[in-house]
Amino acid sequence: MHRRTLLAAALAGAVVTPALASGTARAADPGPSVTRTGTTTLDSQAVFFVSYDGLVNNNSFQKNGLLTYKGYQYAVWYTADRNAVVGRRVLGASTWSTVKVGHTLKANDSHNVISMGVSKVDGRLHLNMDSHSDGFTYVKSVAGLMDNPGGLSWTASRFGAPQSTLDGLALTSQFTYPQFIATPDGKLQLSYRVAVSGNGRNALAEYDGTKWTNLGEWSGSTGTYTSEHGSSTARNMYLHGIDYDRNGRLHSFFTWREQNGAVMCNSGGITNHDTGYVYSDDRGRTWRNNAGTVVGVTGGSDKVSVTDAGLVVDPLNPDHSLMNQESQFTDSAGRPHAIISYVPGRFGQCTTNYVADRTANGRAFHVRKNASGAWQKTEIPVPLNSSQRTKLILDKYDNAYAIFPFGRIAGASAASGYTDWKILFDGSGLNAFGEVVIDEMRVAQDGVLSFMYQEKSSGTTPSALHVIDFRLPA
Repeated sequence: MHRRTLLAAALAGAVVTPALASGTARAADPGPSVTRTGTTTLDSQAVFFVSYDGLVNNNSFQKNGLLTYKGYQYAVWYTADRNAVVGRRVLGASTWSTVKVGHTLKANDSHNVISMGVSKVDGRLHLNMDSHSDGFTYVKSVAGLMDNPGGLSWTASRFGAPQSTLDGLALTSQFTYPQFIATPDGKLQLSYRVAVSGNGRNALAEYDGTKWTNLGEWSGSTGTYTSEHGSSTARNMYLHGIDYDRNGRLHSFFTWREQNGAVMCNSGGITNHDTGYVYSDDRGRTWRNNAGTVVGVTGGSDKVSVTDAGLVVDPLNPDHSLMNQESQFTDSAGRPHAIISYVPGRFGQCTTNYVADRTANGRAFHVRKNASGAWQKTEIPVPLNSSQRTKLILDKYDNAYAIFPFGRIAGASAASGYTDWKILFDGSGLNAFGEVVIDEMRVAQDGVLSFMYQEKSSGTTPSALHVIDFRLPA
């Protein structure tokens, strides 16, 4: 472990030259655009309750609540009677076929999302659901279901019974944030948090088509972090994502949340600080900082720690209501991009009400590694008008799209060096509550931005859940 260092010198200004920034963009490449092609309804009466400012069916950190595989799109949600269901449709079709998987939502907690993953090695669909620092429920399909969707009926008999383990593998009694990641060699990994907010660790498990193996924890919660206000000795790393690029590198942006509120200027804020980045070239077994130095070993004694050198790519103290678990994506050259959001210093150096201050003055920023290997950051000139998260995707030309709360979409071109952000769709008529769930896989497969959103409601009155599609530049 080494003293924490900041890579502030690597950060460039918001205005960059196209030649430096684009790397892969060519003069003839089209800029960002979205053409709305249709909206379908998953459920006219999906469960609705507001918890931690969000909805259990539309928490943007779930990976994946919506996915595309071999010509079919899949979605998961909880119905008004709290049944967990999985739906599918042929891409472009207007109707969905749904199956109940034998589980009912146990608590009005928006953390208790449903996440999906596909193990290519045996063609199974996997679901992990309904957990917040407690036990999870796991369901998997029969082998081959995802490889032959047109030839196999979509019925409950295609899914096994709900389990409280991964086929007998018990991970932890304090489980949160399931995220499935398909590995380049056809296996399936499950990213999750052990323990609780402010004192938790990230971990990985892996499915090889025969069995699940617990690879172990890779981030640490110990060490001392000191701000100008005070110190904290416990925390957890919140991931903005965990994704393989086309070359097989596993990327993860993150922010730290401290357990001790003494590190921030006002108790009404939140203790999140700094944007960090690590990567792995061996399927998540070892983790390296931006300079390529090993900073953690999964399942080993050396965890990625707040005291490790070279982790921070955008420094920020805990006084600006920095969001955790926002969004990331990789471009066609395997370079990492992220969306982060907070209240900029021009609105004051101390947030006193996390929700109100972010809603009034929060802004999103595009952080990325450019072709020369330097980190660059651009403010997206769109007020958040929300305390919630923004999602990020890149199209085939590496144009960037930020999908804001309420379904608003902004875009920036690779050719400009991502300096020309503008609104492409203002969300009019959606009546969306807040965060949206993106189909990350579909963007690459057929050039469509597809996201799931739920209509606003009040109290616990159920509301409609939809999927909307936009064609991206061909």
